[in-house]
Amino acid sequence: MPYSWLLILAEETAKKAPGGPGWVDFLPFVAIAALFYFLMIAPMKRQEKQRQALVATLKKNDKIINSGGIIGIVESVKEKENEVVLKGGLRVTKASIVQVVTEEAPKEQKEGA
Repeated sequence: MPYSWLLILAEETAKKAPGGPGWVDFLPFVAIAALFYFLMIAPMKRQEKQRQALVATLKKNDKIINSGGIIGIVESVKEKENEVVLKGGLRVTKASIVQVVTEEAPKEQKEGA
């Protein structure tokens, strides 16, 4: 019976527990959900909108990089099939395009280095 004092202490603690409103217990969960939204979901949505705007402005002779690392020059854009034909006949989907390479980007990197 050396542990009987633990049972007595547990009963006393249970009796003294405050009975606050139930919604207060969920405040930490709401705060974590809001933090998750602002740190993870909102930036991803913003980045996806920028990528879609970039893909919507594709035109012939644009240099692109797709998610597989293939670099190519646009020969034509097929809106109906949602794909881009690169020079050499390679066809890639618009969803796989991650970057449109411009001539200004390398110049900025050289000046900064």
